[in-house]
Amino acid sequence: MNDLNPLLSDAELPPFSQIRPEHLAPAIDAILADFRSGIAQLTSDGGARDFDGLMLAQERMEQRLSRAWAPVGHLHSVADTPALREVYGPAEEKLTEHAIEVGQNRALYRAVQQLHDAADFAALDRPAHALVEHALLGFKLSGVALEEPQRSRYRDIGVELSRLSTEFANAVLDATDAWSLHLSDASRLGGVPDSGLAVLREYAREKDLEGYLVTLKQPSVQAILTYADDRELRAEVYRAYQTRASDQGPNAGQFDNSQRIEKILALRHESAQLLGYANAAEESLATKMAPSPEAVLDFLRDLARRAKPVAERELASLQRFASELGLEQLQPWDVGYASEKLRQQRYSLDEEQLKPYFPLPAVMNGLFGLVERLYGVQFRLREDVDVWHPDARYYDLFDADGQRIAGAYVDLYARSGKRGGAWMDVCRSRFVDTGGTQLPVAFLTCNFAPPTEGRPALLTHDDVITLFHEFGHGLHHILTRVGLPSVAGISGVEWDAVELPSQFMENFCWNRQALDLFARHYETGEPLPDALFQRMLAARHFHAGMFLVRQLEFAMFDFLLHQDYDPEQGGRVMEVLQQVRHEVTVLHPPAWQRFPHSFTHVFAGGYAAGYYSYLWAELLSADAFAAFEEHGVIDRATGERFRTEVLGVGSSRPALESFIAFRGRAPEPQALLASHGLA
Repeated sequence: MNDLNPLLSDAELPPFSQIRPEHLAPAIDAILADFRSGIAQLTSDGGARDFDGLMLAQERMEQRLSRAWAPVGHLHSVADTPALREVYGPAEEKLTEHAIEVGQNRALYRAVQQLHDAADFAALDRPAHALVEHALLGFKLSGVALEEPQRSRYRDIGVELSRLSTEFANAVLDATDAWSLHLSDASRLGGVPDSGLAVLREYAREKDLEGYLVTLKQPSVQAILTYADDRELRAEVYRAYQTRASDQGPNAGQFDNSQRIEKILALRHESAQLLGYANAAEESLATKMAPSPEAVLDFLRDLARRAKPVAERELASLQRFASELGLEQLQPWDVGYASEKLRQQRYSLDEEQLKPYFPLPAVMNGLFGLVERLYGVQFRLREDVDVWHPDARYYDLFDADGQRIAGAYVDLYARSGKRGGAWMDVCRSRFVDTGGTQLPVAFLTCNFAPPTEGRPALLTHDDVITLFHEFGHGLHHILTRVGLPSVAGISGVEWDAVELPSQFMENFCWNRQALDLFARHYETGEPLPDALFQRMLAARHFHAGMFLVRQLEFAMFDFLLHQDYDPEQGGRVMEVLQQVRHEVTVLHPPAWQRFPHSFTHVFAGGYAAGYYSYLWAELLSADAFAAFEEHGVIDRATGERFRTEVLGVGSSRPALESFIAFRGRAPEPQALLASHGLA
């Protein structure tokens, strides 16, 4: 069967070109059957009770399942098709049911608990300790202590939530692809720069159309809302984008996520209460750094008290400026446009001035060069690797001694059938087993505007920051020195600390030393002029207050939605959103705006009651970067300490311990305010 089904292959890397939708069900069924037999063996009277026989055996089974599922999950995100979608959902439900089944296996739980309680447990190393402790917490969060009928109900909820999350993400993707505006000429595109026009021409060409195609892909939305002089066009794109998958907008009701949101919230609340938690927010903190819901809300509200007055002053200034542009009543679809005009006036800084200095090939080379200087590792392109699209690339990672230690797939351009946004995901985890070492491999995915008309892809500075951010996640995964997959790399790291390595990398995008590695004009090779760099720095905290209150709106909405859920009243989604906006927002969008309906982080990702993690981890990342600044920024010795104490340890110890081991002290809150220019 292995010869016929590529998902059952033991190959080092997935054979993407051979994978077909019809391979998925038989592969998953075969692996799960073997997994159940393996668990039965582990829990039989003759089953092993030492660490290798019990925990390593489970890691092997988990890795076999991951090797089959990871490439399929990735294809679902970057090369989705109706045929794949048809088999993906049922397979995901089987995996969810399987995970809960394992988590509720009391014989297995007792075996792990006995291992933990044994006298020789103390002699195991730190990663082994963490693996056992995480497993015990996992049993608790899977409902191992539940009796019937609650036990079966918990399992059914898990399966249903998995299905709803997939449906939610599919609806957002479909709604994004469903809307477009064909313009036969550029008469309505005044103000859009050449680079934006080139992207819109490329979208039209892909559909065999003349002229320009405005879509809801991020490069198109950004080009219109930031630069288009045509206010009605901006409003049209804003409305279509901000009502995706909802009961409003041009495709009202067609992909509506309203009922899915209600069901997801109800099931999360019921699931949390079955486990003995008051609500889903409280349950989510079982695997996070934050000690309590009160601590999270105090953190967010303290930031809001500091940021909102700044944001109000920024908005008042923007409104005065907008009136000079003839925009007497500033609307949400005017904010990006007016802000860009004000930034140009105040700092003589235009994103279009910067883009020629950020050609994607050079940015990638500079990023690789920076990582080499910090950690002594080297990326090398490998061209004999099977990929899912011609745009995708694969790189091997070598350590300073020339040993290959990891790999990374990179897929950076927006296209149809590809989920929007940017993310890092796991292809392979590091696993040191008796038969050798499985090297870690990452997927790094972005949605940048592609190359056009013989010109390389030119990034905005925000794009550069996004790329560095996701690469930070990738480095966390592939630079791990832990050999147990469940506690290696990003696995098991507290969710409000997992953004530390990614947000840490963003800081280098503002550093002259780092920029000098790649910021060169794509035609002349001229480095980024110092005058332009100084204007960048001056504008760095432009509208930082407005940006921060927007993040606080997302974070508080998510957390309160899960903490204050009342089964009798339902999700009250728009009501909770309005309450949060009253507390933190400075520019209120129209009543028909439906951002929750495409909030995939929370309803189809891992950020439920955890979106605050971005701000929580930013405190850690800002303080960590300050350690590099104290030693000249690009410092090999500091980089090695960061690799050893933070990136290399995975979740083999609590994130706070890792931070203190690197920094020599606990994090200082002032660092977060300073990073936003609000200290």
